[in-house]
Amino acid sequence: MKKYIIYSLVSISLMLAGCEKDNFDEPKAMLEGQVTYNGEPISVRSNSAEFQIWQDGYALYEPIPVFIAQDGTYSVSLFKGEYKLVRRGGDPWLPQVNDTIVVQVSGNTQVDVPVTPYINISNESFQVNGTTLSANFQIDQIVAGTNVKEITIMLSSNILLDQQINDFSEVIELENWEFGKSNSVNIQIPESLRDKGYLFVRVGAQSSMANEFIYTNAQKIDL
Repeated sequence: MKKYIIYSLVSISLMLAGCEKDNFDEPKAMLEGQVTYNGEPISVRSNSAEFQIWQDGYALYEPIPVFIAQDGTYSVSLFKGEYKLVRRGGDPWLPQVNDTIVVQVSGNTQVDVPVTPYINISNESFQVNGTTLSANFQIDQIVAGTNVKEITIMLSSNILLDQQINDFSEVIELENWEFGKSNSVNIQIPESLRDKGYLFVRVGAQSSMANEFIYTNAQKIDL
């Protein structure tokens, strides 16, 4: 009987310890913002580009990945404290010489992250005439020496679209294309999408120096 009581007490202690371990407080602070160039948001392929967040002073020193949404925004739940936000290479912008941003997180903290893209797309507009989509846009060379490897126009019935996720995409010929000037392109809307009522469209461009495309924000067009 005595042994049974001891075993029971040990079991209860282990259960309480396990419950205590499982009942840590969840993070109550929020760090959020957007990736910007000259104060304007940069659009990317959803969950392709990412930051890393580090916090010193803990035995388990591992990065927290923070993926960037297609409109350039990000958000992550954290505990209150000081963190280091690191901009990784391999994204459609220059690796930063001083790639670490020290952030004090308390409550809801807003931090926009400046980057320097190799190229940038601006002044985009779209117009539908029958089954033809006319796209106008400008691509600027931001980093000297870079060229444009590919330009693609993407269509989808879903607002989430990019070079890999779309209902239709067309690569644009680069023969008559120039940096810093308005470019006009016409594409035919495929028959399978013409009865949708509306579509979302993006222009993506890949720099010769980057693995990832940079994009315009998704825009809704009525058919």
